[in-house]
Amino acid sequence: MTPDDALLEVRGLRAGYGASVVLDGLSFSMGVESVAVVGRNGMGKTTLCDTLVGFLPPSGGEVRLAGRRLDGLAPETIALAGIAYVPQGRRLFPSLTVDEHLAMLARRTRGRRWTPAAVYELFPRLAERRHHGGADLSGGEQQMLSVGRALLLNAPLVVMDEPSEGLAPTIVDVLVDAVHHLVAEGVAVLVVEQNLRAAVRMADRQLVMVSGRIEAEFTGDELLDRPELQHRYLGVGSTAPAGIATASNHTEGERA
Repeated sequence: MTPDDALLEVRGLRAGYGASVVLDGLSFSMGVESVAVVGRNGMGKTTLCDTLVGFLPPSGGEVRLAGRRLDGLAPETIALAGIAYVPQGRRLFPSLTVDEHLAMLARRTRGRRWTPAAVYELFPRLAERRHHGGADLSGGEQQMLSVGRALLLNAPLVVMDEPSEGLAPTIVDVLVDAVHHLVAEGVAVLVVEQNLRAAVRMADRQLVMVSGRIEAEFTGDELLDRPELQHRYLGVGSTAPAGIATASNHTEGERA
């Protein structure tokens, strides 16, 4: 990918906690596409998300979105500049209804592609639950709301941290469809995942993270067809069927 094609450019990114270095010169770029970052536990994937969206200031390197340098800026500045975030664990307000979650950002959406009505069109199940509180939603409904809330920023890039975690396969199907729908409409999606099954369905480009760096890049088909790569980079047992390999133990029986 040439610099002219890149929407997001990350160069030599370093970040950590105190004296502990987690991101160690990490670099990659992406255009208007879906890209997955996969890796074992403890490789720095969530730290990458936190650094990209401003929760964790980097100690070195650059993050550029459409040429604008964003590293080190405040989270609210980065969000308004064009990076929306779907955090691990959803982070909803238990006492607020679905409508109220979306209403917090509704005023900024007038005349733009993503409005509360558009979110309900993307996730009809949310429309059915619009008057229910966050604590009353199933895990899948909470994840849909978390994605919908991020979309109301109308950002060119959405970062999703472990979006399939703990979800039933039918709900993962809904999220996969949503990711492809977003890319088709010109929104880039960076997915950080441990569930290889979900990652390869959401994105063809698979960036493998090892010890705070992007160690390798494969297509989804390459990772699924080569169990030795899964074992080497993701810790997946060599006897696992390639088509159903996963880099972590995810709960798939949760109420949808």
